[in-house]
Amino acid sequence: MMDEKMVQQNQKIEERMGKIKHKIAVASGKGGVGKSLVSGLIASYLAKSGFKVGLLDADITGPSIPKMFGITELPVQGDDGIVPPATKEGIRVMSLSLVLHDNTSAVIWRGPMIANAVRQFMSDISWGELDYLIVDLPPGTSDAPLTVMQSMNLEGMVVVTSPQQLAFEIVRKAISMSKTMKIRILGLVQNMAYAVCPKCGEKYEIFGKDEGEALAKLAEVPFLGSIPLDPEISKLADNGEIGSYERDYVKEIVDNMLKGIQ
Repeated sequence: MMDEKMVQQNQKIEERMGKIKHKIAVASGKGGVGKSLVSGLIASYLAKSGFKVGLLDADITGPSIPKMFGITELPVQGDDGIVPPATKEGIRVMSLSLVLHDNTSAVIWRGPMIANAVRQFMSDISWGELDYLIVDLPPGTSDAPLTVMQSMNLEGMVVVTSPQQLAFEIVRKAISMSKTMKIRILGLVQNMAYAVCPKCGEKYEIFGKDEGEALAKLAEVPFLGSIPLDPEISKLADNGEIGSYERDYVKEIVDNMLKGIQ
């Protein structure tokens, strides 16, 4: 049986999440495929389209969202909970890196502690009324992703992979987990699909053939689009300006994603 404190926390989560129209998780199952980048690009596009957006960095042991957006402001205590800082685009962001005293130290926590931190992000943070909350999940299929899936009434999930067959095989585990939890897959994004020579414009498939559409078909999920290797992405992310990145393929990915929830 749940103790009274857990019951109260569940009630608070339900109350806060009830003020958010659409809750979308971004997952990969594997690290290093650009899941946080995709989360940031989706949130930025939605915010610039006029929606009220929140971005929850649930990757407790590898938080990167605040760095990408150049957020240094700390969360503050408000009348109804902790108020997250906002990006230049108005995206409300919460991440463990915003409350750690030393972001260079490793977060050495066991699974239950990580899961509890994720629950606190949902129960203690005053997100307010949002159109969209994008949740950047950690890699894998363990405690943190499971906590989000069980505690948050997700609209659906976007999965991110790269062209390597090995990466896709691991990402399929995240897809399988989502289906087991009865969470709809909104689609697959293939990151680092190719690189374009800045001099001649020729396309190079560095990590293997761009088969995003075929991989999505194999996994029986919609294909949202591909993102190339673009040095501008790294430059903007390192400078905390990823919110200013705009390309047609980002619009295509988000528009395709929205088709699945309308």
